[in-house]
Amino acid sequence: MDAMLAAWRAERPEIATLTLELTKRIGRLHAFVAEASQRALEGFGVTYAEFDVLATLRRSGRPYRLKPSRLAESSMLTTGGTSNILQRLGAAGLVRREPDPDDRRSSWVCLTPEGLELTDRIVAATGGAHEALFERVPEETGRALADLMRDALLAFGDDAPNTP
Repeated sequence: MDAMLAAWRAERPEIATLTLELTKRIGRLHAFVAEASQRALEGFGVTYAEFDVLATLRRSGRPYRLKPSRLAESSMLTTGGTSNILQRLGAAGLVRREPDPDDRRSSWVCLTPEGLELTDRIVAATGGAHEALFERVPEETGRALADLMRDALLAFGDDAPNTP
């Protein structure tokens, strides 16, 4: 990364800005995390997007259910994408839809017992992979990085309401 940035400074110093450095380093960090996550998901038979939906339901707390629109918002997916994922997860027996007794036009998406068990196993696997990835980063560095990234996201307008 440093060599790439130095090369840009030598060739095009006007574009070798802090912004370039931030975007390249954030992209590289994302690649490391995504790779660790993907390795951890192997063998569970779900995609990262499917896991994200399952994890969103899991962290919502008992009874592990959300409205489809809230689930899409919390998973940062489109409603169409969420619908496709819910169809696959439903066919696999990991989620089910239940009618909303208070609104006949609406339904709840609920984790099944099988979905809950699988989600907990995947959360443990991905959590372990992420712990291993960051094990050489001193805790104070990690805490400072998390706080700085939060500040940057808020500056970008990431002020979404607290979601499960």
